[in-house]
Amino acid sequence: MRNLLYIICCFSLFAIGCNKSNADKVMKNTPMVKKDAWRGTAPAPAPARSIELGNSTSFELENGLKVIIVENHKLPRVSYQLSLDHDALVEGDQAGYVSIAGTLLKTGTKSKSKADIDEAVDFIGANLNTSGSGMFASTLTKHQDELLSLMTDILYNPSFTQEEFEKIKKQTISGIASSKTDPNAMAGNVAAVLNNGKGHPYGEVQTEETVKSITLNKCKEYYNTYFKPNNAYLVVVGDITPVEARANVEKYFGNWKRGKVPKVNYKKPTAPGERKVAVVNKDGAVQSVIRVTYPVDLKLGDDDLLASRVMNSILGGGIFSGRLMQNLREDKAYTYGARSNLRADRLAGSFNASASVRNEVTDSSVHEFLYELDRMVTEGFAEEDIQLTKNSLAGSFARSLESPQTIARFALNKSRYNLPDDYYNTYLERLEAITEMDVKRVAQKYIRPNNAYVIVVGSKDDIAEKLVRFDADGVIDFYDAFGNEVKYDEAPLPSDITATTVFGDYIDAIGGKDKVMAIKNMKTTLSMSMGPATINMERSVVDKKMYRQKVMMNGATMEDKIFDGTKLSANGVIVDDNEQLVSAMEDATLFPQIHYGSTKGYKAELKGTDNVDGVKAYKVQVTNPTGKKSTEYYDIKTSMLIQIVTSQAGPDGKESSITMKLGDYKALNGVMIPHKYTVVGMGPGPMDMIADKIEVNTTFPKDLFIVK
Repeated sequence: MRNLLYIICCFSLFAIGCNKSNADKVMKNTPMVKKDAWRGTAPAPAPARSIELGNSTSFELENGLKVIIVENHKLPRVSYQLSLDHDALVEGDQAGYVSIAGTLLKTGTKSKSKADIDEAVDFIGANLNTSGSGMFASTLTKHQDELLSLMTDILYNPSFTQEEFEKIKKQTISGIASSKTDPNAMAGNVAAVLNNGKGHPYGEVQTEETVKSITLNKCKEYYNTYFKPNNAYLVVVGDITPVEARANVEKYFGNWKRGKVPKVNYKKPTAPGERKVAVVNKDGAVQSVIRVTYPVDLKLGDDDLLASRVMNSILGGGIFSGRLMQNLREDKAYTYGARSNLRADRLAGSFNASASVRNEVTDSSVHEFLYELDRMVTEGFAEEDIQLTKNSLAGSFARSLESPQTIARFALNKSRYNLPDDYYNTYLERLEAITEMDVKRVAQKYIRPNNAYVIVVGSKDDIAEKLVRFDADGVIDFYDAFGNEVKYDEAPLPSDITATTVFGDYIDAIGGKDKVMAIKNMKTTLSMSMGPATINMERSVVDKKMYRQKVMMNGATMEDKIFDGTKLSANGVIVDDNEQLVSAMEDATLFPQIHYGSTKGYKAELKGTDNVDGVKAYKVQVTNPTGKKSTEYYDIKTSMLIQIVTSQAGPDGKESSITMKLGDYKALNGVMIPHKYTVVGMGPGPMDMIADKIEVNTTFPKDLFIVK
């Protein structure tokens, strides 16, 4: 049963349409072209010029709606972006209601269903999206009246039906279940909690429990409180004159009723007094996600902002020559990429430096991160590095000006953050004026390797002990995927409990060794739905001898694999690979727990206990003859196998951790066999595969297992 995990993962890849590609190639040892002397000296940079941005027009309606208009007549299109102006909220035990309220807006009005709205948007070739922070709509200029009529109907008359509310909650919970195994999402959740605290809006994390607690009335309350014209900006961009835009805005938004909007103040988060290491366990992970992070007090418009962006770019802010990239990728080959970010925000800014690395170099990578951060503070900066970075930032800024949305964003920022009128016009001049002393000053102010959280998501059994040296107190804190602190039971298990006894208790729990051994073969038919695709699998196994599995999607055969005990074929092609042959023998074993101890090359180690969805379970790590590891979890109370975690190559060729949960055990010939398998970590959410029919000790056609 354990090997159904691999099979279901294969289904996921078929359904998603992912294909492993080896198209990336690296050119090395390219001969250098000899330069003439005059070519070896870079020209001196020209004086920075001021920027003449496109014009924007702004005004305010009597109801308090602030309007910004940016003309652009290159294309006959116009967009309307409505942005609420209040700070983020603490959502408490109903965290997630703001997002759900925003999504609900587009699901119907008092006169239109969701289908009616979607049809009307499609009919005029428009885009229309809503969120907890406002809405965005765009269309051809000639259709803007129809679009504005639809947009304001949604804004003024949302229906907020219980049916659509329940659908969105279900979709949200599905996404959260998937994020529980996404190491980057896990690291982000823990960083949010540690940097900001759970009493801050940026420190809240949605969980299945908080989403289940959300009520429809709470969503209505948010809409009724915050969707007010005096709490909003409307940005109009495109093929429209200010006069025309004002007429449209007054016609469609002039009657929007203003209201009182509460204001809340939050305490500024502060960095830790000393460096702390936090580990998030992800069993089966072959890579670790590292994030060095802490809060900073940096806002848009601060005098330090531009110099800090130059400084962060030198460290790892996007250019390939960044120090983190050059060290961890180019020099050490620890990762595909290492980057950093210094985020400005009026509530709480943050610093983040991150990379995904192999397990065996996790501690070495953390050392290099801290080394580079320390070097930013203690060493100077080469003038050529500063100039290269300024050139890169200037180029990015110039390219951004090609979009009229950029001009609109600049105008919105100036109004929202009280920036000087020439703030963006003088951007290049201020950028070019930055010196090495400026960069060093902001590095010493904002780079704090000794006051940081070092968050690592990975297999704690493989990495935790090696990370202790980076913690100021020598004590690692452990967290779950949502930033809740975890206390592991450090008491040793009784000496009479081993991996062997756990396996034995499992065999006894499902029916006993005699009944299990009496099952000589099994035929299983399973199915799974993924959107429009229906996946079916027929799997026939003769225990410890041979198997055949056939995978179909919407009736078309995607895979036909046969193992006759010696040879393996896939879709008629002989597979001559030792690791796959070992895997094939595993696939031909119905109850491998009976054979782990007697099969050459297998190792099993009891790693202690863990919590699986509220159930305390024994955790056993199994290593097969090729060195591939999996972790199996057995309910301490029932002894049943409830979860398996292993690694699997993803669409990009990188190894990722995959979790399979086993349930719905039913008796066949006196043996309890799971009839439901839920896979998390492949695809957009949890995927359920249901056993439609299982037959044991049946008769197979004689030619079923013949490898041709």
